[in-house]
Amino acid sequence: MTGKAMPKPTEPKLLSGGNPQIAKGYGNEPVRAYIAAMPGWKSEVGRKLDALIEHCVPNVAKAVKWNTPLYGIEGQGWFLGLHCFNRYVKLTFFRGSSLDPVPPENSKTPETRYFHIHETDEWNEAQLETWIRQASALPGEKL
Repeated sequence: MTGKAMPKPTEPKLLSGGNPQIAKGYGNEPVRAYIAAMPGWKSEVGRKLDALIEHCVPNVAKAVKWNTPLYGIEGQGWFLGLHCFNRYVKLTFFRGSSLDPVPPENSKTPETRYFHIHETDEWNEAQLETWIRQASALPGEKL
């Protein structure tokens, strides 16, 4: 062995608002890397959401684009994304205005609606399951 030190693995950079910078990729691995890099309490929220989405949509397609995990149906587009901000995790329902009930947060895009999860929030898992199942049955976004 020579005296060269092995480079230390680098942690993903956190962008403004605490969103992890993860390379674009398709499949489970880039999404898992994003979730692992979510800071603090947000990583556990990410793990729970990812498991819930897989439970509700067993054939879900996954990707990370623009430092955002996306969930979709192969050939139909993306129905859901998540993103870290300093104080919350934002779920983006791309056809959220078609969900019943409509998720609470508005978007600049008329069809898109958001749901925010803050550190101390007790979120209604049954409601999220309903939204995820409804969203996965709608035509997705071609991002």
